[in-house]
Amino acid sequence: MMSSQDKTSPSAQVQEETKPVARVMQTATPSSRTNENNTSDGHESDVPVPHLHAKTFLAVFAVCLIYIAQLISLVGAGAQGQTIASHFSSPTQSIWFSAPITILTVVLGPITSQAADYWGRKWFLVIPTFLGGGAGSLIVSRAPSMPIAILGFAIIGIGFGSQPLLHVVTSEVLPRRWRAWGQAADMASNTLGAAVGLYVGGALNRTGDPRGEGFRVYFLLNMVVYVVAAGLCWWVYHPPKRLLQKSLSTREKLARLDWGGYFFLAVGLVLFSVALSYSRNPFEWRDPQVSATFAVGMLFVMGLVLYETWIKKDGMFPHKLFTGNRNFAVAMFCVFSEGVAFFAANTYFAFQVSVLYESDALLVGVRYSLIMIIAAVFACLTGWYCAVTKRVKWATFAAFGMFIAFFIGMATTTRQTDMPTWGYAVLLGSALGTTLTTLVTVAQLSTPPELISVASGLIISIRSLGGTVGLAVYNALFHDVMKNLGNNVGKVVVPRGISPDDVEMFVTALEAQDQKRLGTISGVTADIIEAGAIALQDTFVVAFRHVWIAGACFVALAAAGKASRTPRFTLECRADTMV
Repeated sequence: MMSSQDKTSPSAQVQEETKPVARVMQTATPSSRTNENNTSDGHESDVPVPHLHAKTFLAVFAVCLIYIAQLISLVGAGAQGQTIASHFSSPTQSIWFSAPITILTVVLGPITSQAADYWGRKWFLVIPTFLGGGAGSLIVSRAPSMPIAILGFAIIGIGFGSQPLLHVVTSEVLPRRWRAWGQAADMASNTLGAAVGLYVGGALNRTGDPRGEGFRVYFLLNMVVYVVAAGLCWWVYHPPKRLLQKSLSTREKLARLDWGGYFFLAVGLVLFSVALSYSRNPFEWRDPQVSATFAVGMLFVMGLVLYETWIKKDGMFPHKLFTGNRNFAVAMFCVFSEGVAFFAANTYFAFQVSVLYESDALLVGVRYSLIMIIAAVFACLTGWYCAVTKRVKWATFAAFGMFIAFFIGMATTTRQTDMPTWGYAVLLGSALGTTLTTLVTVAQLSTPPELISVASGLIISIRSLGGTVGLAVYNALFHDVMKNLGNNVGKVVVPRGISPDDVEMFVTALEAQDQKRLGTISGVTADIIEAGAIALQDTFVVAFRHVWIAGACFVALAAAGKASRTPRFTLECRADTMV
């Protein structure tokens, strides 16, 4: 802690700021938490300007590289998930590539965020990135079966538990007036990782052939990025020991963790997701494997609410975050909706393009990458806008409006509406680039410095929770329509000469684009294959439409909530931690 002489002596201050090791900057200014009028309590002129050196920016680059690695994994699970699942003859189980990642992000995010306050940030970044992301990617690349592939994605999900700390480190090492720029850098790395994943994945398996081995090379490359990112973070990021890290014993640190909340959250979320994933795929709602699992999961979720409200007031959801003003609560709700929207696009946009419009996986990736390029541009523009105007409300509100426009546009698509989807991709990219930049900035500026890690953990976990809930709902809606695929195709091909007994084989071969197998079915002609393909695509159109309508409903609620209040923040020129 700086002495009173340090606070007033310029020479002492310059000496302190130019040291190459990380030091915690403490000033005589009041708390940086925004007050009820949504302005900072401190005055910018009272806060010293920190000296930033090369390792500061290398630390930001290191966490951005971790983000890039994570997005390569997420794109591999989403955009390539259908191809990988078909490779193992389990096309209906592709949801279980993305689901473990989102579930573990939700469950591990708050744990990592709390633990990082007691044991430090660094190793909670380096170890999960190396052993979770790196080892998990290696397992996926060598997977001999569907269960092993799912296991690999689950281990990758462990690495995603450190995702909240990426936003924490970026904000802590930069001045407050640069915080929006820091979050823009995180968002830009997010989009860059997604674009790299799309291009590399498309190039490695351009035909989308389920028999291809391109995904194995993809995840080997992903492993390399994880290892490099972990090594760079280990080398350049050396934060000072935090007060709680030095003053508490290991027993005291463990006692402060919210074990009850972690238990309720993990069990409730897993059961909820499993129940919705099994709905209509293959079980009906009335089947105990769906209804009972769902009911028990909801009981645990209700238990979490009661436990965090009345028993553990300083756990995963510290009540201190929700007093004073409601900006943090509104940001959480909006981030939840953004997560619902993002995972709809990540899982189903490229899927729809590949089924209806493009047979070349690289061109599918190019179309989806347009979203990421636009998102990166809008993230930078939003960072500049927030830094200049110190306002976030209308930028966020406009972004949710663009989300709604994207979902409405996609819900109107058919087999013939190829070109309009390019424009819808621009709408989605604009919305994605804006929302995460503004909402994380709002949440962090509404938070006391000592709770910034927990707050960031909640924001990222809530986003992934939105993705988990959204994926489960979308999967149920999608398969509710797709269960009629056999009947829809049969109505078209049986009158043309295909035996009813051969319809199932015909549909399976048609989905896999297996021309050799189609040729072995009695009575098959080119006209029958074309008619069956049209019926198959029309069924997919209806299934995708249900997904897009559901996404629009979720996002409309967030837009309505965000329009209720105008936050205004003064971004002080202060860094919470120097590197």
